[in-house]
Amino acid sequence: MLNEATPTVAVPAARDIFSLPRHRTEARRPAPFLPMTRAEMDRLGWDSCDIVVVTGDAYVDHPSFGMAIIGRLLEAQGFRVGIIAQPDWSSAEPFKALGKPNLFFGVTGGNMDSMVNHYTSDRRLRHNDSYTPNDEGGKRPDRAVIVYSQRCREAYKDVPIVLGGIEASLRRIAQYDHWSEKVRRSVLVDSKADILCYGNAERAIIDVAHRIAAGEKAREIDDVRGTSIVRSRVPDGWTVIDSSSIDELTPAAPRAAGADRTVVRLPSFEQVSADKVLYAHASRVLHSGEQPRQRPRAGAAARRPRGLADHAADPADHGGDGRGLRPALRPRAPPVLRRRAHPGLGDDPLLGEHHARLLRRLFLLLHHRA
Repeated sequence: MLNEATPTVAVPAARDIFSLPRHRTEARRPAPFLPMTRAEMDRLGWDSCDIVVVTGDAYVDHPSFGMAIIGRLLEAQGFRVGIIAQPDWSSAEPFKALGKPNLFFGVTGGNMDSMVNHYTSDRRLRHNDSYTPNDEGGKRPDRAVIVYSQRCREAYKDVPIVLGGIEASLRRIAQYDHWSEKVRRSVLVDSKADILCYGNAERAIIDVAHRIAAGEKAREIDDVRGTSIVRSRVPDGWTVIDSSSIDELTPAAPRAAGADRTVVRLPSFEQVSADKVLYAHASRVLHSGEQPRQRPRAGAAARRPRGLADHAADPADHGGDGRGLRPALRPRAPPVLRRRAHPGLGDDPLLGEHHARLLRRLFLLLHHRA
């Protein structure tokens, strides 16, 4: 629990989410749906996509589906965004459906962790999936983020891969896996992706997309809040706070002037795999450093050594994006989200019923974030 005497961190005012210039300056109306086939791209007059989002959910243009929010947000930034929904993961061919993206693949397991989607807490197989037409199960693989990333890499080896969504967010550091009963490495390491955007990542994905478009390498973008990357060593000139052991209850906070170039070193993967106390310690240190409005180490990144690779996680994004996101989107891309299923899904009453069940959740989500 946070001690009442602990000072809060002064977080810089978040800039307007639409302050960056559009990637493509031509005036275009929003696409009726983000394209899922080359034929739909042709109707829009596109020869290629800038960004291709791969998701484990069916594509429904509704704000309860994360890929719809991110896709429309990037579209409003001037990017051409395509969707590959629930592809067949047995080969790389379905991941070539929209051609080679100009900038990167965005990969998400969907609205649920794929293992939670597939199995109950007592490891029994589920036979339904509320995010799939006809409530049909088995349309996404186990550990979907890892599998999709591998297939994207097979399809186009040189295209960067950006991870996002709840599965990537909750597995961004070493984590206990209930189904295999062991501690697994960060999904960023297992998937060999370039960068991971976690939490409410609208602002992070905008920054990452524009910087990749400007020619930066995704693996070298290390100063965007709410992102994780893999590094072989701590950059020169950075301050390291060693929290790999539990000698102190709370490491000394870095000075505010150097907080953005300070890292907190966590116990290694091998250590947390073998020691439950160090596992709990690493989790506490990570979460105490990622809340910019509550914790003293908000500017510090957290790093866990993994042999030759350090896993870096920048602090969480600015809060309160709900206040700026909705009014900012409306005048630029009306209607941003069409709130209906892609025609390719057909007439599925179960999916429609699912939308109705999500309305209450959506209401609470938007008001909580605002």
